[in-house]
Amino acid sequence: MKINKLLTFSFLAIQSFSVFAQQNNPNDPTRSGAVECMGPFYHGVASGDPLSDKVMLWTRVTTDSSFVDVTWRIATDTAISNVVATGLITTDAGKDFCVKVDAAGLQPLTWYYYEFEAYGFKSVRGRTRTLPVGDIDSLRFAVVSCADYTNGYYNAYSKITERNDVFGVIHLGDYIYEYGGGTAPRNHEPSTEILTLADYRMRHSQYKLDEDLMRLHQQYPFFAVWDDHETANNSWYGGAENHSPGTEGDWFDRKAAGVQAYYEWMPLRMPDMQDTMRIYRKFRFGELIDLYMCDTRLQGRDEQNGHDTDPARTILGQSQKNWFLNSIDTSTTRWQVMGQQVMFAPLKVQFPPLPAFYPNDDQWDGYPAERDNIQNTVLNNNIPNFVVLTGDIHTSWANDIPTASYNGSTGAGSAGVEFVATSITSQGSPLPVSQSVLQGFNPHMKFIDLTRHGYVLLDINKNRTQGEFWFVDGISTRGGTVAYNTGFYVNNNERHLRQAAGPSLATSAMIGIQAPLDPRCTLSALQNSYQRETVLLGIYPNPFNSEIMIQFTLHENAPTTSVVYDAVGREVARKDFGNLSAGMHELPFDLNRLTAGTYIIVVKMGNKMNQRKLIKTN
Repeated sequence: MKINKLLTFSFLAIQSFSVFAQQNNPNDPTRSGAVECMGPFYHGVASGDPLSDKVMLWTRVTTDSSFVDVTWRIATDTAISNVVATGLITTDAGKDFCVKVDAAGLQPLTWYYYEFEAYGFKSVRGRTRTLPVGDIDSLRFAVVSCADYTNGYYNAYSKITERNDVFGVIHLGDYIYEYGGGTAPRNHEPSTEILTLADYRMRHSQYKLDEDLMRLHQQYPFFAVWDDHETANNSWYGGAENHSPGTEGDWFDRKAAGVQAYYEWMPLRMPDMQDTMRIYRKFRFGELIDLYMCDTRLQGRDEQNGHDTDPARTILGQSQKNWFLNSIDTSTTRWQVMGQQVMFAPLKVQFPPLPAFYPNDDQWDGYPAERDNIQNTVLNNNIPNFVVLTGDIHTSWANDIPTASYNGSTGAGSAGVEFVATSITSQGSPLPVSQSVLQGFNPHMKFIDLTRHGYVLLDINKNRTQGEFWFVDGISTRGGTVAYNTGFYVNNNERHLRQAAGPSLATSAMIGIQAPLDPRCTLSALQNSYQRETVLLGIYPNPFNSEIMIQFTLHENAPTTSVVYDAVGREVARKDFGNLSAGMHELPFDLNRLTAGTYIIVVKMGNKMNQRKLIKTN
């Protein structure tokens, strides 16, 4: 049985917070499993689409009111004490009580922390970062896609959060799935396929309540774009494989509903207020990268029709194609990175004497003339360092992008490279032949994995771009481990892949202090005045040579543990202090065996967690 819980709130005279009704309301679900003390901000916070001077901030208020005023603040510290911008915004049912703020007046390449407040309650604090300007040495990102809630737990999201060494998350789509069903405890809500605006809003609500996704949003800005499942499987401009007009209504009404819910629930700005179907946009990271987030689904794509070589066929649509080709041709950054949905490199199967066939016309193989147009522009206009990022296919691939003159042994004749990120949880589609046979047919495919889940770590510097495949050990239970499998890189001006010797290393500049993980549950101003705090007071000396002292105060008895992580997010030291009594504590932690460098220490005191940067000198 599916039970949807709507926790509604009333602002009483003493500013207390009351959960006074539970209703089965499909328009405004909170669902069982929401953390009560996070109300009314059950869905957490998120940020996205950062520029050098602004960033989009997001949250959602669960309320029974017709509208609600929400205060927002953004600061340079985790305590939100050095506030650099603040404001008041009103949301209502027309926005599904989502809140989106374009916080401006910020400084480039700076970590910021933010929070929201309504009815006297504060949200969790989030962390975000602005884009750099000018000269920048290196950046790294987590590239993800395809997170079917019903197919398993979001362990890859959790492991990215733990890394704490990426600038942000590039999400290539299939953030939600439109199907119904599932198996407890990962059942979809509503339980049927989603068709209406109320349905799409409910599904976004359910996904945002997942703890691992919520924590990922809390710590990193997103660069997101939709794929097909945000509306319906294998969608194109005028329809979808998973849409039946006779029983499921008008496609354009359904598409508009999915798009509206996506914009409401995702932390991105609308590039064109007059064209809600336009999501393609560009982000400039100083002189190093132009990132183009493109749409191969809803705005311009012609219907899938096999390996159709008609030069008039389009997957981008004419306006987006013109924008993209002009943008890469006039760009002055070193790397041109195209974030999009479906595999760009050709995938063919051939059993002589039979002719070759292309098994998936939903990817660029169904639109080869437009792919040739892009490759020819890259080569004829001498546009260097073309990198494509892809999701959708639920499997991992590292590809050269071959032209007619491609040499699989040397990489000559490649127009660029492609990294295809596997799914977070979505089940892979079986292909008719094995990995080795596929590579025999397709010498431009340097790596294929057809089974595992995880993400791509994209590490870019002035000399090369490296894509690394990190896989989790399972999705049937929450938790587990993640491990580097392999990596490939393309050198500046070289256009083809080489296998990496190992994983890239993060620099200290890539690591920031994370936002506090635990919710702030302020019940009233009166209660606040009597509430004692559990506080991490300090860690010293820092920098240190061998031993540190950790000073903190507990407001009640609590188990306390300290964990130290290195620059790439690996645990290198741990100390369990046991169950400590309330009061002040000052405890030693011997870290003499660590090598010189920068680390992050996380101190967990009961259900409160704090972290600091550590520097070991020798």
